[in-house]
Order: sequence, then C-alpha cells, then structure tokens
Amino acid sequence: KDSVEALVPAALEKLGQIDILVNNAGVTRDNLTMRMKDEEWDDVIRINLEATFRLMRAATKPMMKARFGRIITITSVVGTTGNPGQANYAASKGGVISFTRSIALDYAADGIRANAVLPGSVETPMLRAAGEQFNPSDPEGAMKNWGALHPLGFLIQPRDIANVIAFLASDEARVITGAPIIADSGLLAGLGV
Repeated sequence: KDSVEALVPAALEKLGQIDILVNNAGVTRDNLTMRMKDEEWDDVIRINLEATFRLMRAATKPMMKARFGRIITITSVVGTTGNPGQANYAASKGGVISFTRSIALDYAADGIRANAVLPGSVETPMLRAAGEQFNPSDPEGAMKNWGALHPLGFLIQPRDIANVIAFLASDEARVITGAPIIADSGLLAGLGV
C-alpha cells in the first residue's frame, strides 16, 4: 500500500506532471474456489484490483488539475469469461474492467480518458510459470498449445500489447474512453464468446 501510494507523488516530483498512467499489475494464485486460501484470494485482489484503484485515485488528482490524462489498464479476457481455478483472478480482472469504465465516466469532463486492454495469452514470465505448473514435463508444449487456441495461431507478444497502449494514449484514440479493448488474437471469437 505504502509503495503504491508513494509512486504518484514521486513521479510528480521527478517529472512535474503525469500525462499517462498504465496499470499493468497482475498475479495469479490459482486454486479451486473450495480449496482457495484466504491469502490466495487476498493477494490477487490486493495486487490486481486494489493497487489499480490506489494508482488511479492518486493519478486522477493531478490529471484533473492539468485537464488532461490517459489511463490504460491491462486486464484480461478472463475478466469477462471466468476460467477454471481462477475465480480470484477473474474477479479481480472483471472488477478492473468495470472500475476503469467508471473512472472514464467520472472524469471525461476533466479531459481524462480511461480504457482497459483485455489480452489473451501473452508470452510473459507469468504465463511461462503457468505452463510449468500445467505441464511440468513439457512447459514449452503447454505454451505452444495455448498459442494454438488463438485463431491467429500464436501467443501474443508484450510488444503487441504495448502497441495497443501507445494507440490508446495517442490523440488518434481521442474518441475512445470507457472501452474494454479486446487484444486477444481472436481467442474470444474462437471460443464463441
């Protein structure tokens, strides 16, 4: 809590203003709901949802004063669909989507746009750890299988999501706010969602 709440004042002191906030926190503590420990629930909600709330709350103040701001929050398609063994993760990411939409409505008149990016499977250390947990004997095979679930046939790269973020932060996206932007290589469409 303290480090999250110190971030915005530190950025203001160093940079003078905050134009863009990208919330990109994400952890998983997968377990079936009936077996989920309170700590597994609390960790995911605290990091994925509560830290996003704290950063958005702190960043909107200077953005309102400047009458300009871009808030982009990375969430997940799992926030709209749920996922077996990830009730805590799905709840946190679904909460982030709704929270971001509310922020967009609260601060549109102040020149602040807020959007959520919903990736599918992105090739990150978190996904690699899931691959090792899912298939310890062949984690690369698990990654390849997840990539094949996406109609475009590959895992999303971090740069792909960075490009979506750059667009949403730009003036070219001036009419987009309160939007859940699906960037999932066709995963939801392929699942019929």
